[in-house]
Amino acid sequence: MSPLPKPVPEHPFKAEHFRRIDEGDDRAFYDFARLVAHIDEPASAALAGFYGGLLPAAGIVLDLMSSYVSHLPGETAYGEVVGLGMNGEEMAANAQLHRHIVHDLNRDPRLPFADAAFDGALLTVSIQYLVQPVQVFAEVGRVLRPGAPFAVAFSNRLFPTKAIALWRALDDRQHGGLVRQYFLAAGGFDAPAVVDLSPASGDSDPLWVVVARRRA
Repeated sequence: MSPLPKPVPEHPFKAEHFRRIDEGDDRAFYDFARLVAHIDEPASAALAGFYGGLLPAAGIVLDLMSSYVSHLPGETAYGEVVGLGMNGEEMAANAQLHRHIVHDLNRDPRLPFADAAFDGALLTVSIQYLVQPVQVFAEVGRVLRPGAPFAVAFSNRLFPTKAIALWRALDDRQHGGLVRQYFLAAGGFDAPAVVDLSPASGDSDPLWVVVARRRA
């Protein structure tokens, strides 16, 4: 396992920003398998279409904080999709993963992968739970190949007791600015863009993605 890049760039966040209502062991909270999708079908379809246009076909993809659904386009055959998450049963039920690793990023933000190992990375509807996001983003930059994208998707659903205080204090559109700040604080990425993928009908889950590429 490679160490975190040193030093992690300075950032404007404070410890209290990352406190949670429930500071109990995350491993116990996620020990129960939740075999459900965390966004509805229209939002999931919009996300699959976005990922399909972003990720290289036949590439090696890292699905961070993975569960039993990766929201990747079903018609694309990626070279390998590697899931890293908290519940092995959920990831074992995910037909889009080729392999998976149980790993708690809140206890250890280091990623158990070599440098420049992936052609793309995803973090889908779970960014609100990270207590060391800048360190995790720096690690994602380390394991991505130059020019590879990192996409962070979020909606308005969450487990409120496990979401960080800063996320709970902001509204849905401000969340995009917060994720941009994570990218900028981590360093190593080109300018991040916020994309609104909310289905036009307005009666399904809202959806945004913040995406940036590993700097060449």
